[in-house]
Amino acid sequence: MNEKFEVDREFLFLGRTFEEYQDLFELEPADLRRGPILDCPGGPSSFTAVASALGASVTAVDPMYERSLDELEAECSESVDRNMEQVREKRDLFDFDYYGSVENRGRFLRAATERFLSDYERSPDRSVAAGLPDPPFADDEFALSLSGNLLFLYDDRLDETFHVAAARELARVTGDELRVFPLASLDLERSGLVEPVVDALRGDGRDVRFEPVDYDLRPAAEEMLVVSPRSAEWPAGAGRELFADQRAAVRPAMGYGAAPFDHDGVPVTTTSLDAAARASTPRSPAGPK
Repeated sequence: MNEKFEVDREFLFLGRTFEEYQDLFELEPADLRRGPILDCPGGPSSFTAVASALGASVTAVDPMYERSLDELEAECSESVDRNMEQVREKRDLFDFDYYGSVENRGRFLRAATERFLSDYERSPDRSVAAGLPDPPFADDEFALSLSGNLLFLYDDRLDETFHVAAARELARVTGDELRVFPLASLDLERSGLVEPVVDALRGDGRDVRFEPVDYDLRPAAEEMLVVSPRSAEWPAGAGRELFADQRAAVRPAMGYGAAPFDHDGVPVTTTSLDAAARASTPRSPAGPK
């Protein structure tokens, strides 16, 4: 069996839940209060919907957003099915402690998609049809930018020129802090394009550091890239340090609830913010239009 994880399409349109974003990008409540947030590429993730419900100002950007709701729903379904088929086949390449099981991973993907589609239908103004390396925004328009599961992951089809240009543009539109995850490519190894991107950003005078994340689906994907201006008033990691010792207590207090699965991977009653948001803003009875 081929031990490499492969994506046979140009890109898969997969999303993550708000809870996963917390761990992918080490987000804390203070991060949502920094100012405008950019999620690029946003994909079919529920972060924008749920963070907006919490009062944050979030803009998601993805070239797929030019498509209709019906087209996106079909694309989401096909992408999840394709991804889960290969994950089941090559499960030994992954660590499922975070999700509890392969099938629970699929539940997260589908929950993110469902919440995204609902928000896309009801609040289309939060979704901008554009993409890297040309985000249509002004310098420092966002306080915090999050970029997940594109840069470095697809280094077999997006070259160094693209990566450097995309990273520079994301940094340009970000006044405070840019976070990029993962740093591993599809072959489950750290991408060889990380260093050229880091060198370019540092050459532009930016502060660049690597920080660990609380997400370990893939052994080589346990850190993120953090980029900020050297003169940033809010030091990188300040929000995470502020809540580091109180994280377990702060999440329920903010309404985040418990993770869908406990540390043994056993399903528990879901009190997640994603579930609450879905319950409070159900899709129209007629479904997607």
